[in-house]
Amino acid sequence: MREGWINAVILALLAAVPLAAWALDEPFVITLATKVAIFALAGVGLNFVLGFGGLVSFGHAAFFGLGGYAAGILASHAANYEPLMSWPFVLEGSQQMLVIWPVAIGVSALAALVIGALSLRTRGVYFIMVTLAFAQMLYYFAISWPSYGGEDGLSFYVRNGFLGVNTFDPLSFFTICCGLLLMALGLTDVLRRSRFGLALEAARQNPQRLLSVGIRPYGVQLVAFVISGALTGLAGALYADLNRFVSPNMLSWHTSGEIMIFVILGGVARLWGPVAGAGLYILLEHQLGGISDYWQVYLGLLLLVVVIFARGGVIGVLARKQDHD
Repeated sequence: MREGWINAVILALLAAVPLAAWALDEPFVITLATKVAIFALAGVGLNFVLGFGGLVSFGHAAFFGLGGYAAGILASHAANYEPLMSWPFVLEGSQQMLVIWPVAIGVSALAALVIGALSLRTRGVYFIMVTLAFAQMLYYFAISWPSYGGEDGLSFYVRNGFLGVNTFDPLSFFTICCGLLLMALGLTDVLRRSRFGLALEAARQNPQRLLSVGIRPYGVQLVAFVISGALTGLAGALYADLNRFVSPNMLSWHTSGEIMIFVILGGVARLWGPVAGAGLYILLEHQLGGISDYWQVYLGLLLLVVVIFARGGVIGVLARKQDHD
């Protein structure tokens, strides 16, 4: 119950900050809030398998980057009036988010299906390394793909459209991103309370007991991994639209590490943990980045404190504090 109040405060802050920035004519702050919503969505995807399934994936940048490239490639082909393919049928590009999002989700989900089908046959550090290896393979493939910018990345200049909304308006684009984040949080909450969620929790705690009742942990974890990859891919498409640019850096292991940091800072297995973690990360980047080029040192120290003394993350600490009060 107390955690519910904390989540409500986080939601209120997420909505109030961009509204206040809009009233004060501070579009840059709205853009920061949009980054929080997008990074939080990526964290929600990872948290689904890391927090609820106990699967430490260090390759979620693969899905984030694939979603970004799906958006960038479709938008650039539409802008240049060049079809993606002309045989055996014509496949056009698109600058409509309602077309791009399903493609980004589908591509990322398919990649998660392949990666998960292979990596879930391993456990522990081997699972971590296999997921990392797949992400790095895609990273180096993107670098050597000159058709879409290679190492320099791909710019598509025009932000994609959504049902007649002016997506160049910072508050409108934030509203779209925040709406998708809330839908992802709602989906995650429903799934974790469902029979599937209970099976996923059982697969994390005691796979043998789950197998004894006729449910294969491998199948449950694979479905969860695919859902996780799809959500992270959607976040990647939104991030590409925010910057109107996509590059191989979205596929790098640094991105996987950042997504994991959002989850750890906010609280692993906490529904709103990725939102709190992404907000804290962006706040530190904005405030400390202006003081020192090495602001990540302070982030690293904070991460050490959280891992050693506050494993429930920010939300866990606040919830326990309320319990003591």
